Amino acid sequence: MIVGIQGIEGSFSEEAAKSFCKKFGIKNFKFKYLISSMNVLNSVSDRTIDTGIFAMENAQGGVVIESVEALAKNQCEIVDMFYVEISQNLLALKGVSLGEIDQIHSHEQALKQCKDYLAERFWSKKLIEEDDTAKAAQDLAEGNLPRNAAVIASRFSAEKYDLKILDNDIHDLKRNLTLFLAVKRLDL
Repeated sequence: MIVGIQGIEGSFSEEAAKSFCKKFGIKNFKFKYLISSMNVLNSVSDRTIDTGIFAMENAQGGVVIESVEALAKNQCEIVDMFYVEISQNLLALKGVSLGEIDQIHSHEQALKQCKDYLAERFWSKKLIEEDDTAKAAQDLAEGNLPRNAAVIASRFSAEKYDLKILDNDIHDLKRNLTLFLAVKRLDL
């Protein structure tokens, strides 16, 4: 089974896809990293993937607008709806301290989920929206972002891209739940 996900390796959607495969006992699967909900749903529609996994709504950040827009343009069948607890973390390059951070990059949803934390600690710093939390982490690790930038992403992203966690669990809600959808092509 080819499972398309919104994000890259280290993304919360990858965590959700692993959870989905485990729940349904799917052992023979391959992930296709598609970055956006639109790419996931387009790939479901054109049959280049069997199942698509993407975030739909977060308890703090609200509805994921890009997912709503993708659903409006593609017909699909919802196979499963499930929650994943999300742990947002502030990541930086090794050797960069909290006081050196002058901008923070992440997906719009992650920035919303951490808005109180960011307002309290980084009110004067630039917040920059990216397509994916894990992609922002990868970009920082590969030198595509300034050295004094930080990203908000998962612990797995920190491990995967060899970044330092400056601060753990920075989301504003104690239980930061995100609703994910698993979809397949709707055969009419």
